[in-house]
Amino acid sequence: MERTIKPEALKSALAGVHLIDVRRANDRAASTEQIPGATWHDPEKLAAWADALPRDQDIVLYCVRGGSVSNGVVDQLQARGLKARFIEGGIEGWKAAGGPLA
Repeated sequence: MERTIKPEALKSALAGVHLIDVRRANDRAASTEQIPGATWHDPEKLAAWADALPRDQDIVLYCVRGGSVSNGVVDQLQARGLKARFIEGGIEGWKAAGGPLA
């Protein structure tokens, strides 16, 4: 499975994915913006929530810029057999592509 998805491609597939905000708590607290339909999960506590994720649905996650946080979470979720990838450029890339925000 691909590790990333371009913001433009996600726009047309948004309804069919399980969307997760994995920004660190301090980054999330600094911005009230999020992608509609996303739920926040603390990346530092992945072991506590990863097993509750759907195994039969594509999982797309994002951090601030699609860097080390997203990469690390995708690695761990894919190692658990989940269909996970992250948005290229994170929420900043999403905003730059004109993606809607809540």
